[in-house]
Formats: sequence, C-alpha cells, structure tokens
Amino acid sequence: QVQLVESGGGLVQAGGSLRLSCAASGVIFRMNSMGWYRQAPGKQREMVARITTVGSTNYADSVKGRFTISRDNAKNTVYLQMNSLKPEDTAVYYCNADAVSTWNSRKSDDYWGQGTQVTVSS
Repeated sequence: QVQLVESGGGLVQAGGSLRLSCAASGVIFRMNSMGWYRQAPGKQREMVARITTVGSTNYADSVKGRFTISRDNAKNTVYLQMNSLKPEDTAVYYCNADAVSTWNSRKSDDYWGQGTQVTVSS
C-alpha cells in the first residue's frame, strides 16, 4: 500500500500564492506519473496538473501560466506552486500517483491522498 499526504492548503486572498506538497510513503517499487486534481462543492473532480518521471507536464487550460507542478524523485514528493490565485480556484485539492508497489506486479495502481482545502477570497 502507498500512502499520500498533502500539505500547504489554506486561506489566501485573490492574487496571492500557495505551495502544495504531497509526500508518498509505504512500499514503493516504482513511482510513475503524479498529479493534482481538485473538486469544488457540487462539481466534478477535474485534473489540474500532471507530471511524468522525466518531467513532462500537462496542465488544465484554466491554470496554465499560473500554476507549476514539479517533483523530487528521490523523495517521492510532488509539488504544486500556485500563483495569481482566483476565487474560482477554491476547492479541495487531491494528490494522485500511479505507482507499482512490488517488483513482480503486472500493472500499476492508482493512489489518492486525503485532500487539502484551498480557499481564495475576493
């Protein structure tokens, strides 16, 4: 089992910045792509950003130019730097990882963190 723990959420004014962190622990044979998703009340969960093991990134159109995803493979940690925050960014942010837990697994599994609240006031 792989555990993901997010941190760094909170309350911030519009135009401000926050940096989210997600640390993976447990039995990890190989960590593949990692990403951040968010869900606002009454809305569907959406992909915010993803990053591969070699640093290739993918962003939702709504956050391009404002958010930056990065990772530290040695620490099995992924980060999300959020700048120029808007009220519409308010949501619970979830960390996601595609990982292989044991050496003889035929496929990877999808893991999720518990979520961290980000609230942007106007």
